[in-house]
Amino acid sequence: MSGTAGPAAVPAADGAVLRCEGISRLFGGIAALTRVDFTVHRDEIVALVGPNGSGKTTLVNAITGFFPPQRGRIMFDGADITGLRPHRVAQRGIARTFQNLALFRGMSVLDNILLGRHIHMRPGALSTACYWWWARRAEVVHRRVVEEIIDFMQLAPVRHEPVEILPLGLQKAVELARALVAEPKLLILDEPMTGMNQEEKEYMARFILDAHAERRLPVLLIEHHLDVVIGISNRITVLSHGQKIAEGVPREVVTDPTVVLAYLGGVGHDAA
Repeated sequence: MSGTAGPAAVPAADGAVLRCEGISRLFGGIAALTRVDFTVHRDEIVALVGPNGSGKTTLVNAITGFFPPQRGRIMFDGADITGLRPHRVAQRGIARTFQNLALFRGMSVLDNILLGRHIHMRPGALSTACYWWWARRAEVVHRRVVEEIIDFMQLAPVRHEPVEILPLGLQKAVELARALVAEPKLLILDEPMTGMNQEEKEYMARFILDAHAERRLPVLLIEHHLDVVIGISNRITVLSHGQKIAEGVPREVVTDPTVVLAYLGGVGHDAA
């Protein structure tokens, strides 16, 4: 299905900022996702969990346009975005971080974060020619947003450091800051705590909660650490073998026998 322009977006009556309906995705003969239904509401941190290979990142890639679904529909902020290219999805207001760090080595923390403003920039010959009247004003706005996020993420002491010399926890914080300066309507975090020690995980969890609460920002969190998921998410959706097998309140979902079997290698369950 193509993400073509249509009628003006109308927010969902139930407050869902993101709605995935019957999402299916195949790679060759392998079904990575099968008829997955999924929602994120405006006031939620929703965790997407499951064993390795369960389809979590495939679903995120479908939402963000990297691998559009072959079947199903993705609605965001009241508009159909199924099949939109990644930069168009970003322009609609979805920002994401990646499972593997996607920072630019050889550049400072500040410059990496500034790159997150690119979707709001409108470069061109006219703006360049009129820099002092037009482009300079826009640059001031971009810088103001970036500086505010640097303060919010407590990155001021390392703002001029090359990003590659920072410890993993701070590099992850830089990537989160780069997503936040895009001023998204939905933040998607793909395993933001991979490789972190306990102190770094607590540091990241605090900033996710602060971003959600202070910026009224819905969050979709893909994460393996169930202690973190239980601690910060409002709702959990569990995938296994590309199918949704459970959904609900975190402490109830993680004790569901079907979920326990999935994490211990059980098979033979149907899609929810």
